[in-house]
Amino acid sequence: MGKQKGLLSTVRVVDLTRVLAGPYCTMMLGDLGADVIKIEAPGKGDDTRQWGPPFTESGMSAYFISANRNKRSMTLNLKSAAGIEVLKDLIRGADVVVENFRVGTLQRLGVSYEEMKAINPKVIYCTITGFGSTGPYADKAGYDFIVQAMSGLMSLTGPQEGRPYRVGVAIADLLTGIYASNAICAALYAREQNGEGARIDASLLDSQVATLTYVASNYLNSGETPTRLGNGHPNIVPYQDFKAKNGYFAFAAGNDGQWKKFCEAAGVDEWAEDERFASNPKRVENRVEVIVMLDELFATRTVAEWLAICDDAGIPAGPINTIDQALADPQVVARNLILHAETEAGETIQMAGMPYQIPGSEAKVRYAPPELGAHTEEVLREVLGYDVARINELRSEGVV
Repeated sequence: MGKQKGLLSTVRVVDLTRVLAGPYCTMMLGDLGADVIKIEAPGKGDDTRQWGPPFTESGMSAYFISANRNKRSMTLNLKSAAGIEVLKDLIRGADVVVENFRVGTLQRLGVSYEEMKAINPKVIYCTITGFGSTGPYADKAGYDFIVQAMSGLMSLTGPQEGRPYRVGVAIADLLTGIYASNAICAALYAREQNGEGARIDASLLDSQVATLTYVASNYLNSGETPTRLGNGHPNIVPYQDFKAKNGYFAFAAGNDGQWKKFCEAAGVDEWAEDERFASNPKRVENRVEVIVMLDELFATRTVAEWLAICDDAGIPAGPINTIDQALADPQVVARNLILHAETEAGETIQMAGMPYQIPGSEAKVRYAPPELGAHTEEVLREVLGYDVARINELRSEGVV
């Protein structure tokens, strides 16, 4: 793997996170070129190393792979005084520290933000928790599933009747990782202007509530509590799944122009002229009737036939793919959204790719997801300048 420099190649990140929100955040920074040093407990490491099956032939979990490329793994016992001193040495030379311990954990270990700032006034410190560092829930443990429930997201997800559902991926975790990495990049830019570090307080609940966006706005400006609509949209009709002669597909007429084009292409021009359906507000008002009409129409042809009609007319529509179909889609392949990397064990692994392309500063896999502690000695020697005797001492004492 080449060591091509990225946009953040001058940035060093001390990564004290595990599981998903934090590791996803630091992986995004690593993808952009940052030197991410992942600190893990000796003998155990990130919890997700054991989250499987599936595991690769060498024993690495697929879950761990998903959020830990472009990092160097260093083992360090933070329950020891010597381990905390090593951590402080790392912080002295760091640009960013990211952690997702329970609120107050680092303070108890002697490395609060105030202590970090005393060591390194320019450090950007980002903490990721379930509920934030303030408020009545600050001390509660937070998991993605619990936050999806508490944020109201599950009240929107699932069929109109029956139980609510969580989103099929850990969306609160992932959103928090994205928002946190965005805030870190903004803080790095601001530091270039004012020379000052920053403290960033990110949480799963904050991120998920913020991402309710138009649904929250609907409630805040109408007073009406949103309810589940299955795959329907609260503000746009039609915008959902429909059943064709041989299966389901996704269809969206996002504006009146698209609706009119579809009606013409499908041979139902009169629908576009009917005042009950001519405008989106009217279609929302008459949602049930519109959906019944479309159900009957779409049942007359196959999925492939309807997709061809929609493509020809420029109407958004698509197949409802399984994961294997989605990852084999020609557009996914063309955008290089499946990455390959070789681990220290010589094993080739695959992972979902990077969701942006930056010509001239392409994000690359510089480091495959690392084996536990694979870079411990390298970091101690090259980053901290420790000699062989000091490294051997740390190993013999169980610090690394």
